[in-house]
Amino acid sequence: MINYSENEEKLYHLQVGKGDVGRYVIMPGDPKRCAFIARYLEDPVLIADNREYITYTGTLDGVKVSVTSTGIGGPSAAIAVEELVMAGADTFIRIGTSGGMDIDVKSGDLVIANGAIRMEGTSKEYAPIEFPAVPDFGVTNALVRAAQRLEKTYHVGVVQCKDSFYGQHSPETKPVGYELTAKWDAWVKLGCKASEMESAAIFIAASYLRVRAGSVFLVMANQERAKQGLENPVVHDTDAAIRVAVEAVRELIKEDQV
Repeated sequence: MINYSENEEKLYHLQVGKGDVGRYVIMPGDPKRCAFIARYLEDPVLIADNREYITYTGTLDGVKVSVTSTGIGGPSAAIAVEELVMAGADTFIRIGTSGGMDIDVKSGDLVIANGAIRMEGTSKEYAPIEFPAVPDFGVTNALVRAAQRLEKTYHVGVVQCKDSFYGQHSPETKPVGYELTAKWDAWVKLGCKASEMESAAIFIAASYLRVRAGSVFLVMANQERAKQGLENPVVHDTDAAIRVAVEAVRELIKEDQV
């Protein structure tokens, strides 16, 4: 494949090269979260800032760990995974925000994905739709144990991934609103925990590349709770999800050293 980068030692989109990142990468969507997450690392250094991709690298317990933003949606998230693998990474934890779907999932809770509904386009260019988008079992278990140790309220289950934010929040305004609404109702009836935009693409890309990936999200609010007139404040603080991700990476480092 042609490297379109002006610097042939750097990957085109992320502008990182081999040795610039650790094998473990925490992946927020929002580039502005990278500096905040990097504070949990020892001696973090800004490696690259290009487009929606910001990368910091530091250490956890003496092991190189990186933070790379993916931007919004599956296309940019899959690019990040592909190029990070080229640079030497093999373990990814997505952290971000989501909207709750199951009525028991409240604002401020965490959701750890054990599968993702492929209602987006990127994963279809990797695998037939029959192939499930599932995270790595070890990474998922590490996230669950981290949430338990930190005494965070969490839920484990399937998340829905879509491409259109406003297709979720105002489906009635869209020409295909009938389809969006019918599918949303089906996902709710099936016990889907939350809606977000990146995990399906990340999980499928990771399956293809034979690397490990998992996801943990803050639930900002739950529109299904709002429909029923239940308490539903909007929460923005992602620190709990970040701390769970960092703790999970620490556990994976220990396991991998055995």
